[in-house]
Amino acid sequence: MTATPEMLARSERAVRRALVTLEHMNSENTQEWDRTMATFSHARYELPDGTVHDGRDDVMAYWLAGRTAVPDQRNELISLEICDGGQVLLHFALRGTPAGRDRGFEHRLFAVFDFDDDDLMTNERVYLERPDAEQIAGGRAVTG
Repeated sequence: MTATPEMLARSERAVRRALVTLEHMNSENTQEWDRTMATFSHARYELPDGTVHDGRDDVMAYWLAGRTAVPDQRNELISLEICDGGQVLLHFALRGTPAGRDRGFEHRLFAVFDFDDDDLMTNERVYLERPDAEQIAGGRAVTG
């Protein structure tokens, strides 16, 4: 099978989006918020409980509140997939120790990242379980 220019372009786009997603995760772990914010063209998070953080200031407040509650919060990649629609699907472990506690936690979660034409993120949708095709294509993050 010979690779067509379209196939190569899709592959290059997939690699760029995967790298942006990894930069996003790594900079969250090191709490380098300018780097994390630079992975978005429009910062937006949709959480499993239906909460939406939309816009730079709202997302920054969400990050800072989360790290106040769980100062050592971090994520660890389990798997990364490029979906047919160009989204990135992550399976990851979220770990940390709440402030004032001796015992930490680990939750295994999923996230779908949407991108613009410049391969910057426009949204992160977090799921408690692996999202189905409709959710990946743009459905809400709410799973229950």
